[in-house]
Parts: sequence; structure tokens; C-alpha cells
Amino acid sequence: MPFGGCKDVDGMLVSSFFSEENLRSALTYRPKPDDIFVATYPKCGTTWMQYIVYCIINKGVPPRNHAEFMLRSPFLELLGAEAAERMQKPGAIKTHMPFERLQTCAHAKYIYVARNPYDCCVSYYYHKNVAPNPEYEEASFDYFLRMFLEGRVIFGHYFHNLVPWYEHRHDLNVLFLTFENLKKDTASCVLKIADFLGKEHGRALREDDGLLRKVLEMTQVENMKKVLNQNPKSLYRELLSLPPDKALASAEAYRHLLKDEPETRRFRGDFIRKGSVVGDYKSHFSAEQLRFMKDWIAENTRGSDVMCLWKDLDLP
Repeated sequence: MPFGGCKDVDGMLVSSFFSEENLRSALTYRPKPDDIFVATYPKCGTTWMQYIVYCIINKGVPPRNHAEFMLRSPFLELLGAEAAERMQKPGAIKTHMPFERLQTCAHAKYIYVARNPYDCCVSYYYHKNVAPNPEYEEASFDYFLRMFLEGRVIFGHYFHNLVPWYEHRHDLNVLFLTFENLKKDTASCVLKIADFLGKEHGRALREDDGLLRKVLEMTQVENMKKVLNQNPKSLYRELLSLPPDKALASAEAYRHLLKDEPETRRFRGDFIRKGSVVGDYKSHFSAEQLRFMKDWIAENTRGSDVMCLWKDLDLP
């Protein structure tokens, strides 16, 4: 059985409040040649990368609010193919799909962000508290860790997502980065991302140091929080109140979240918690849990050197 708050739709574990119709349409979405995707396993720097791409494309100007950000950088599995079809371009499409479930296009661009499994697990554990599900809120870290290792969490097994994307890291239309390098040298990574998006973006940042500084400033955690740390119910209300030319029919899938609910079912916590933290796992894992994690990593990376991504981190 999957962890509480999950449901299986055509072999994919998603949040229980995801629309099955939207997810199925997402699975059939055929990328356009000018599409840009930000692909990750959950809690690996997805939103940060989306925000960086948004600010590069829009010359350092951040989105006005979370609804605008969501529509111009739509979550494919949540909003469905319609959101990708109708989004304002240029923009980036967010996805947590494993490589084999995502229909790909040789001319579309894919930015993949990987994060070490220890920190990813801790970040995911805290993210569960945002969802209005009692089993999520009451679960201990030890219980969540077991569910994480078994792939019984939303979007499934960590390595089933990471390893196939890692194998495509050298594809010309894939930019593969780690959360840790993005944190360590954000400026260099931003320039690399800009070059990947288009030579004109990289050139603009190199020729205008003020623009580069603006992008770096706008994508700092505290500035992102000002725009994105909005109660999800308020966000859905904004989506539902948009004028017809911008509204998404798929937003109807979230009307049930706007109904009066018991206190225990309300959204809690911030959309962005700590942001760019590396090594947070050290204050959460016991010695026994570290042993479980090490054995799990060894079992799931046989024949792959994927953990070399973090050879400089001195992971357990």
C-alpha cells in the first residue's frame, strides 16, 4: 500500500487530490520543439530552478504572484496537458515524471536537477506537512523514511526517477545539474542555464552585470518566499477567479479543496521551507537509519556511478 495521501493512476503514484483526468492528459502530452521542461524528483530544487528560468527569461523580473508563476511555469501532472498547451511562452513546464513516462522531443529542452537522497528525503518529510492529510501530518520521520525507501510516496521511487535521467545527462537537449552545485556556485550555474536556454540569454547576463545580479537577487530564497509562500487554498481561488482567456478548466479539479473542512484537514506550513540547505540530513538520521539508507543506495545503484555526483560531499 502507498503512503497516505497517495493514489495509483495508471502505474504512477500521485497526490490523492490530483485529478486523474489531468494526469492522464499529461501522460499523452506531446512536447513542442520550443518547450522547456524542468524535471526533477520531488524536493530536489524544482521550484528554485523554475524560478531561475523564469527570471532569466523575463530579464530579472519575478512573477507578480503564485498564480502567474503557476500558469507560466505549469506543473504538467497537476494541471494537465491543457496548461502546457495554453501557457504563455517562453516559459518552463514542471514535471516529476520518470523519463520513460514522459513523451520526449529531440528539439525540446530538458533541465534536470538532482539532489542527494539524504537531504531529499528530509525535505520531502517536511513537505508532507503542507498537505491536508492526517496520516501525512502524524507520521514520524522513521515511518516516512521506510515509505521513501520502498518508493511508496508521491511520484514513487527516488532512483527510478534519477537513474534514467542521469543516463541521458549527455544528450544535447538535456542540462543535468545538482542542487548542491547550484547552491555552491549559483552565479556560474545561472550562466550555464542561460546559455542552455539560448545564446541570447547567456550573452545578456554576461554583458550586463547588473542584470545577472538582479537575477541572483530575485532567486534568493527570501525573495522567492515573498511570492510563492501562499496558502494553497488562496492560490486555487486565484486560479479559479482568472478571466476566461487565462483560466484553466482543469482548475475545477481543486474546487473541493475550497470547501469548509475540519481544522485537521487544512493546509499547514510554507510552500518553501528552508530553501538552499545542504547537509540537513545530519540532524535527522540516526546511526541505524544511515545504515538502512546506505544499504538501500548500494542495492539501487548497482551498475551505475550516479552517486559520484556527490563524491565531494562526504556522504555516509
